[in-house]
Amino acid sequence: MDSCIVSSWVVRIRRRPSPCETAPRDIVMLQSLLIAVQFLTVVPVRLNTAPSTLAAARSLLYYPLVGLCIGTLLAAVGWLLGDTPSLLGAAVLLAAWAAITGALHLDGLADTADAWVGGHGDRDKTLSIMKDPCSGPVAVVTLVLVLLLKFAALAQLLAHGAWSLIVLAPVIGRTAPLPLFLTTPYVGGQGLGSAFAARLPRRAVILMLAATLIAAVVALGIAAAWVLACATAVFAVLRRLMLRRIGGTTGDTAGALIEIVETAVLLTAAMLS
Repeated sequence: MDSCIVSSWVVRIRRRPSPCETAPRDIVMLQSLLIAVQFLTVVPVRLNTAPSTLAAARSLLYYPLVGLCIGTLLAAVGWLLGDTPSLLGAAVLLAAWAAITGALHLDGLADTADAWVGGHGDRDKTLSIMKDPCSGPVAVVTLVLVLLLKFAALAQLLAHGAWSLIVLAPVIGRTAPLPLFLTTPYVGGQGLGSAFAARLPRRAVILMLAATLIAAVVALGIAAAWVLACATAVFAVLRRLMLRRIGGTTGDTAGALIEIVETAVLLTAAMLS
């Protein structure tokens, strides 16, 4: 589960306090970038020391950049497939996507789906189910539907060579946690998520959101407006559901947010292509 991975970071931080809290800014930035790469991908990044809560919180600022790297790699894979039939290409691309990310956020989506249905509107029961490592039929159906929608959208985008739109999906998906942790209480206990919320620099988040917005508009023009509007609407709805059900967010719901926003972006992009 996303929340389990988050908790493991906390244990490492508590066992070996890092001098990074007082380290030079460039060292903190580098460590934050490495944390983001390590957490969001399967790239074998190793840190010499346990990260501080400051570096861990600031790693969120690099999520869009990691998303850009993931999207660029996916577009490169799609381009290398050449004249491969779009359906086959979409399947390969989707498999590569899951492999690059280690299916991390799909796990969070599965846990959230189980908890939302099995919790029957009860906050404590919902949080308890999210901590259960087992997946029920609701989780399986949710994953199948989300992957099917992504597959269909990727097939459409590949058929039209819409590489920039493919790149955009993981960027926007991994930008979503920034406003989420900035504006939403963390209810998953005293985990790394609570450090994100407490130590996340508001001004830097706003600047990163603005930079992502401008880059998307410059790269895609008017198409970016529709995609961003859809992503914003999905974010607002999901955040409201989190607040109403559990009073905030957890690592699992943040992972679910990323997956659902990515899917919404792909579907919108496919309809525009």
